[in-house]
This record gives sequence, structure tokens and C-alpha cells, in this order.
Amino acid sequence: MLRRLFTLLVVSMPALARAQALPDSPFLDSLLHTAPALAPVLRRPDVYQYQIIYTRIDRDAQNVPHFTQYTYHVNPRQYFNPASMVKLPTALLALEKLHILPLTVTRSTIMSTGVSFRCQTPVPFSAPADTTKWATVGNYIKRMLLVSDNVAYNRLYEFVGQQTLNTRLQQLGYSGSRIVRRFAPCDTTANRYTNPIVFYTPAGDTLYKQPAQVSPHTPTPPLGPVYAGHAYQVGQRIIHQPYNFTTANNLPLPDITAWLQSALFPESTPAAQRPQLTPADYAFLRQYLHLTPHASHVGYYTASGYFDAYKKYLYYGRLPNATSQPNLRIFNIVGMSHGYLADVAYFADSLHHTEFLLSAVLYVNRDGVINDGNYEYDSVGLPFLAQLGQLFSQYENQRARQYRPNLEVFFQPAP
Repeated sequence: MLRRLFTLLVVSMPALARAQALPDSPFLDSLLHTAPALAPVLRRPDVYQYQIIYTRIDRDAQNVPHFTQYTYHVNPRQYFNPASMVKLPTALLALEKLHILPLTVTRSTIMSTGVSFRCQTPVPFSAPADTTKWATVGNYIKRMLLVSDNVAYNRLYEFVGQQTLNTRLQQLGYSGSRIVRRFAPCDTTANRYTNPIVFYTPAGDTLYKQPAQVSPHTPTPPLGPVYAGHAYQVGQRIIHQPYNFTTANNLPLPDITAWLQSALFPESTPAAQRPQLTPADYAFLRQYLHLTPHASHVGYYTASGYFDAYKKYLYYGRLPNATSQPNLRIFNIVGMSHGYLADVAYFADSLHHTEFLLSAVLYVNRDGVINDGNYEYDSVGLPFLAQLGQLFSQYENQRARQYRPNLEVFFQPAP
């Protein structure tokens, strides 16, 4: 009986990031090995460096969710490049920061970005007729969550500022995390300096000015020196030494899992461990964490290149011709960079009345060369994540529950 193999792991997720390697769940070990398609990766943990977190959700009679985490090969001190995963905490902290500005500044207020230091790029004031093209905190978050837009992330990294980002990470209990760089070829010093920002009315009147900021120092790397691979590529040249990730962003899998849980189930996280957001903020996040590019009705994303599974790795494997299931909503954040492939997702199924959280990362870089673009995303990584999501979805569809969850909040119509 699989039920006898359950290992309950009830612990606050930020606390997990302070731990060493977490114990493997016998239940996960048993379930994962029922899927032959996963075997080529599972049998080589040293090569693929995979980590998996499954969070079971059980509702009580009042529909209050209770969470139980099961981990497999999870080690918060085993570095993986989080890539776009950092966009989720940055989005939440940008929404939080809006609430300390004058009330006239909201996520729909036009903002311009200036230049005050090297490696900075401007975004001048503009108020086109199409409001989806306005430079606003809300539109930047939409672009980050819908298609993982890097420029949008840069603008919000600059709005919040390196020092505030990392101060809040520490205050909220994420001691193993740090967000210290744009997605741009800026050096460590340049990333400490963030741009001046001005908020405007659509008529061009100034509402609020934020001066250029500088973090007094780059936060200390939580893992110390970090290297990966045996070589890396610069232009057409191969440098035969490991790639240095020491000054890169860091976001352990337990931490990003906690961020997603906090965004979707804020009441499940102690108030002192979550950003100070409003119900409207959470409703906004729910919409754009699950919407596909086409369903969002954002004009940028009507092209066929932004297919429905564009950012849905778990379950759909990012296949352009994947047929989405109308009863299944996936709220997620992904990362794909340097051979690291990750997806952290909440699944809600209105047909089978199921829900769960699933987080996974693996490394697919057979030749060990960083930045050569030769990664096994399509041949190994994405098929593995698709099979993983389908395995847990099938398991949840047959798992007995004492109370059927009311998932109505996750199936509200898009605005």
C-alpha cells in the first residue's frame, strides 16, 4: 500500500532553505518509479541533478487547505541557476512597494525609467491608445508571468532596487535566496545601481519621482563559491574552466515553492513571512500565473510563436501543438538557462476536483559546456517534466479525499 510509505514533512518552506539535503520521501521514490519514461533521468541523479517537491493539499470541512510536502533529492545547498524563477518574488515585492507610494500610484500608473549609471537603458514616457503597451508595474508583471519577459523583469528589479529586494528576502525568512542582477550583461557593480523612475498621469503630469538607487554592497553569496560545467563559451571561443555562478541569482527550490504557495494561498503563510499585499493583488497574480499568452488578450502575444503551452513545462512539456485541457488550470513560474530547467506549479482540476503543488528542476547539459546553446531541453528535460506532471495528475485523480475541494476562486473568468 502506497499509503504506508507516506512520510509527512510539515515544515515552513523558508525554513527548508536553511537546511542541508532533505530526506527523500519513500512515497515519492515508489511513485516515481512506476513511470518507465522517467527512469533514464531518475537513475542518474549525479548527471541530471534533479530535485522534486510534491505538496499534497487536503481540505477540511470549511475548505481550508492543509499542506504536506514530500521531497526527493532536494538539497537547498545544491546550486541551480534559477533563471526566470526570480521573476515571481520580484513581482510580489514590486506590488508590495506600490503600497508605500502615494495612493495615486497604482499598478496601472505609467512609469518612465531613466539612466544614471553604466549598463542602464531608458524607457521614456509614452501613453499610446493601447493601454496594454503602457509601461506600468502591472503590465510588466503580466509580461513576466505570461511569457517570462526579461526586459520587464529588469524594469521591476530597478523599481524595487537590489537592496530592498534582498532586505525583504531576509526579513521574510528566505535566508538562502538572493536576487542581485538584471538579465543583461551588467557587471556586479552595475547591478548595484538602479535607475531613476518617474510615475505619470496619462496626460504627462508627474505623480511621483524615485531617484536613482545604489545598494551599498552586493549581498554575500549564500552558498559561497559556485562553479558548474568544465568549460564555457564566450563568443566563438571556448574557455576550458568551470563557469562561475558565484555572483549570480540564487533561489532554492523550496524557496520558490514557498513563494508560489504564498501567492496563491496567502493565508497559509504567516503574515510575517509574506509580502503585504491586498486581495486585489492576489486576484491579479492568480489571473496571470495561469493564463496562456493568447487567453490573456495582450496584443503582444497573438503570434503563433506564443503558443498556449509556451510556459507550461510540467504536464504539457512546452509543445507548440499541445491541446490544453479546459478543466485543468496550471499556475506556475518557470526557469530555463545554462542547461537548468525548472517549473514550480499549482494544479487545479475542476473535473476531477483535485489540486496539488509540484516543483522540479533538472540539469540537461551533456557536454558540460556552459553558454554553447547545446542543451537537451527538448530531448530530455521537457519530456521529463511533462511526464512528471502527468504522473502526479493521474495519481491525484485517483487519490481518496475526505472533503472535495471548492476550487471556485481558481476558475474565475479572466478580466
